[in-house]
This record gives sequence, structure tokens and C-alpha cells, in this order.
Amino acid sequence: MTTVEPTGPSPRIAVVGSINMDLVVRCQRLPRPGETIMGLDAREVSGGKGANQAVAAARLGAHVSMVGRVGSDGFGETLRNCLQAEGIHTAHVARTPGCSSGLAIVAVETSGENAITVVPGANGRLSPEDVRAAADVIEAADVLLLQLEVPTETVIAASGIARSAGTRVILDPAPAPTDVPDGLLAVDLLCPNESEAAALTGLPVASDDDLRVAADRLHAMSGAGVIITLGECGALYRAGETGEFVQMPAYRCTAVDTTAAGDAFAAGLALRLAEGADVAESVRFANATAAIAASRHGAQPGMPTRAEVEQLIADSSQSTTE
Repeated sequence: MTTVEPTGPSPRIAVVGSINMDLVVRCQRLPRPGETIMGLDAREVSGGKGANQAVAAARLGAHVSMVGRVGSDGFGETLRNCLQAEGIHTAHVARTPGCSSGLAIVAVETSGENAITVVPGANGRLSPEDVRAAADVIEAADVLLLQLEVPTETVIAASGIARSAGTRVILDPAPAPTDVPDGLLAVDLLCPNESEAAALTGLPVASDDDLRVAADRLHAMSGAGVIITLGECGALYRAGETGEFVQMPAYRCTAVDTTAAGDAFAAGLALRLAEGADVAESVRFANATAAIAASRHGAQPGMPTRAEVEQLIADSSQSTTE
């Protein structure tokens, strides 16, 4: 395996997306519809898919710029301060008068499975005008990370700015839309999980063959390379140029909170691609980043450093040769 080591200045990653306060309730198991259960504990944790990816990329060593909105409530200042504490550039994180910050109610069972309800708040006010005002940081980035917890027209506008400037665009299509507007999937890489791939294509994903058919459909819909994340089974990559499929295994971990594992994956992928690694090497690194995040409680608190990711990769490589 050839590894491309980082050289020169830190890669530049721009993130356009959501910024939430997560109210996290830990429980033995998720409640069934209509059921009331007792929780184990509750915490306030900074989150939102966009902010999670920004924090993960910053901890991995990237120079990160965040484009988003927070509300005029008490959470807004806290969320902005948390991003700044991670060294993230927040000049394009706007306060939204008369609007609450984004809020996520996260129930996490002891197995690590979770159920999430998101109230968009200020995230729903992030507009194409906001991303046009941030065009300088998007155009200067090596990679732009996008998700779908902000309006789709804003995502499309950001992607258009990036692609016109030659900035690589990665879309994590979560939550998956019921209708896919024109231009939304016009990116370089699509990174859905299994359920999102099924929702976008209308196809089943119950088997390996199903996954390959779904990946082919996603490529036909977008022209992009496709990576379907598979949790403990790793990730399936479909090269956009050749149509070749590569199955990348996951790294072993004891999952305690999978809330932000997909966000950690996206950040790890973006970082290595920005450093010049090929997709296979980048997915390997992303899988390791996601594994560590899933083994810790909390979305942003659980994001690993680069040293931790490289240590996991080294330890796993050593164990396979013994």
C-alpha cells in the first residue's frame, strides 16, 4: 500500500452546513412508538452535521472554515465559541435575529444505536446569498464538505461556486431527500450510508449485489464517484471513472455512540483527499476516523486527533501481520 504523506501547509477544508445544540439522552434501549422509558443521563453537546465535520477535520489537522448560521438564543454564542475553540474560522457563521439555534434531540442506547430528531432553527435560514458572501473561502479550499441539514438550494449554490473554482466537492446526503432537485447531486463524491442510498435510489440494499446496483444508480444520477458507508462492515467505493468496486473493511471498535461516525468519516476522507492521497487510502483513513468516533460518547467530543487515527491504523496493520 502506498501512502501519500502530507507536505506543505495544512489542507484547507470549507464546510457549509448545520450547527446544532444536541440534547443527548442515554438509555438502555430506544423507546418504541408510544412508550415511555427512563433515561440513564442527559447532556448538552455541540453538534450538527456541518459543525461535526468541521470539528473532526480541524482535529485531524486541516485549516477549516465554517459557513452556517446560529440563532439569537443562548445556544448561539455557545455554539460559535465551541467552533472557535477548535481553531475553526467562523467569520461566515452568522447570528440570526429572532430565531432559535438548530436543535437535535438524540437518544443513544447502550449498544451505540441512536435515534435523532432535528429542529432546523437558524440552519433553515442559511441562504444562497450567505454562501455567495463566503465565496472566497469556498474557492480557496481544497475540499468543500456539504450535507443536507440546510436548505437544498443553499447546498446547490455552494457546490456550484466550488466546482467553478476547481474545489473538490463531497456531499454527505443526510438526511436523504424524498425528491432530489436538479443539481443537488452534481458533486465529485457522494457518501451516503445504506439507508440514504436506498432512499435516494428507491432500491433495496439488503445484499452486496443490491449495494452495487444502488451505487451504479447513484452514479447514473450524478456522474460522481460513490462511497456507501456500511458501519461495522466498512465502506463500498464505486469509482466514477471506471465503475470498479472496492470493498474497504472497517476497523474494529466497541461502538458506544454512532451519532457522528458518518461525520467523522466524511472529515477523514476530505482530509486525505486534500493531501493528495488516492480514494482507497482516503477511505481507509476515514474508516479509522469513524471507528474511533463511534467508540466514544458525544458527537464533537468524540472526534479523534490525527495521531490517534494513525495509531489505530498502525496497530491494526501490525495485528494482521502477526
